[in-house]
This record gives sequence, C-alpha cells and structure tokens, in this order.
Amino acid sequence: MDKSGDNPTERTLLIVWHSRTGAAQAMAEAACAAASGEPGTAVRLVSALDAGPDDLLAAAAYLFVCPENLGSMTGEMKAFFDRCYYPVLGRIEARAYATAVAAGTAGQGAEAQIDRIVTGWRLRRVAPALIVRLGADTPAAIAAPKRVSGNDLQSCRDMARALAAGLQLGIF
Repeated sequence: MDKSGDNPTERTLLIVWHSRTGAAQAMAEAACAAASGEPGTAVRLVSALDAGPDDLLAAAAYLFVCPENLGSMTGEMKAFFDRCYYPVLGRIEARAYATAVAAGTAGQGAEAQIDRIVTGWRLRRVAPALIVRLGADTPAAIAAPKRVSGNDLQSCRDMARALAAGLQLGIF
C-alpha cells in the first residue's frame, strides 16, 4: 500500500454492516460517528446489501459489523462476502480489519465465519473481536428490536477510534 500520503485509500475506513433487529446497526453507527471525528481519516458506512468490491478496494481498513443468527453471520452479510470474495482476491492483502458482532448469548460462530473468509483475503486483524451479548435466548426476545447498552456502544466507538488512529499514524 502506498504510504506517501497521496493515496486517499490509505486513510479510509470502510464499515460494512447488516442488522436485523437494530443492534448491529446501532453498533456500526456508533463506530462511524467516533471514527469520523478523528482528523485525517475518511469513514464510509455502507450496508452489506449495498457494499461491493469497489468499496473494499477503496479502503485501507475494514470494520465488519453484523448479528449472529443460528450460530453464524446473517445471510445478507454472507452474501456481501460471496459477492466480493473473488473480485478482490489478491488485491487487498495485509489491510487491517476488525469485527463487531451483536449476539444473543454466544457470537463466536459469526466471528469464526468472518475470520475464515478474510483469511483468504489475507487481511490482518488489528483489534480483538468485539462481541456484544444481548441475552436474547427465546424466540420472542431474539426477534424483538434491540437496544445496545451505553457501555457496549462505547466499546464500538473505542474500536473505531483505534482503527482511525492506526490509519492516521500509518500503522496499518
């Protein structure tokens, strides 16, 4: 990646998100607001339904935010990865990434699935996985709109600020 400062891609953070009940969307929006406040970093918040290979190519770092459903990421997030995998293969190696997962009681399944996919792209994890457990464990609670705690939203903000700072400093 060009570190000369002339390449706008080198300081762009792409946040790709999907949400079914509002939790992952709130997490992505909190991250976007925090990273946008960091000078020298461009931030793009794009729904997994709308994101494509060009979005990945135009960014230096990624934050993938989605809920866990049935032990894996949502189908819409998986469709994003399916749509983009081969068009960017061999073109985004070593770029930074982090993940945030909204989960009922687990979250590791979605996390592991994303990690397996981006391993093929040779992305570099630069922050520990953030899994927000909302305690939903009944059909009604799982389907209900979610509210993310202030502490969990702060964790999303902190992660995004760290990603933005790393881009600004040229660490990744």
